[in-house]
Amino acid sequence: MTLRTVLAAGLSLLGALPASAATLFMGSYPDQLLVFDEAKGAVTKKLTLATGLPTSMTLSDDGKRIYVTTITTSGIEVIDTATRKVASKFSLNDGTTRYRFWGGVPDPTGRYFYTLLTKFEKGVDRYTVGKPSWGVVDMKTQKVARMVELEREDERSGGWRSAYKLSPDGKFLYVFGEKVLIVDTATLKVVDRIDLAKPEGTGLENVGFGGPMDTIRTPGQYVSLFNAADPYIHNKMFGLARFDLNNRQFAFTPIGPAPEAMAGLQVTPDGKQAYTVVTNGKLGNKRCEFWHMNMATNAVVDKAEFPCRSRFRFGMSMDGAKLYIYGASYDIEVYDAKTLKLETTWDLGNDTTGAGMVAVE
Repeated sequence: MTLRTVLAAGLSLLGALPASAATLFMGSYPDQLLVFDEAKGAVTKKLTLATGLPTSMTLSDDGKRIYVTTITTSGIEVIDTATRKVASKFSLNDGTTRYRFWGGVPDPTGRYFYTLLTKFEKGVDRYTVGKPSWGVVDMKTQKVARMVELEREDERSGGWRSAYKLSPDGKFLYVFGEKVLIVDTATLKVVDRIDLAKPEGTGLENVGFGGPMDTIRTPGQYVSLFNAADPYIHNKMFGLARFDLNNRQFAFTPIGPAPEAMAGLQVTPDGKQAYTVVTNGKLGNKRCEFWHMNMATNAVVDKAEFPCRSRFRFGMSMDGAKLYIYGASYDIEVYDAKTLKLETTWDLGNDTTGAGMVAVE
């Protein structure tokens, strides 16, 4: 074998790997976090979570920690992304008090965790269920530090599966649900409400890459897809909204009529191309498509149908070359971002939860 042949084989092998292979973290039943190597296409480690079943994951803005919430004992576990180990863990539940929450976001210092809580108090013969409340968890004392009940008009807007973002100075919490709520972190009171809705539907949820095109790629900004209705005949439109997390301002650019449901926006590292997943119809008539968008023109430039799952999540590799369909299953379907065609299927060996996926380098 000549040197030229060896070099050609080596380059061919390198070309088959992701240009910037990442490590993917995914929740799985009953109490594990899978550590998946993109380059190897395999699970390389499984972390057991002492507090139970993972329901959400949030990557810190510096990419050093993953905050995992669990439902079994209402816990929070912090994963060190460098060592791939659990750095800290605790449960909010005790003998007479239980909490229910789903997701949240840490402050810039990592001391406090903001979320939406419901409190359950055990009495002699019954549990007393509290009202939904904005909550602050002290990560040092491992206790709920503050709770303020939601105003009645915000009970539907601040849903359990809302997305959360915090302003860089930690003064405002943004809650993206049926409306966009802006909460003052000092008082835990809503100071503004914006009539834009996240377009996710049942069985189609956002993915936790630290957010779509968020503060990691564009400091101080959150960019994603939203639905809005025109003020005259109230037709729903979907479009791209860019939020400035510092001054609470936003710009919304309509793109077209809103489909039944859409996944969160996934943006390539250069910020030029973006992808989402759209579903129309239900059960036997359900139709799933990839939509490829140009970020400069905010226009849909390509579409491709793919086989639907009853429930699934959508993600993208860190280099923007691959699209992932996964969740409520034992595998990840890998699609080429340029052709929108299926390339391969990666076996996980575990049934994944709705906690989503976090990718780190």
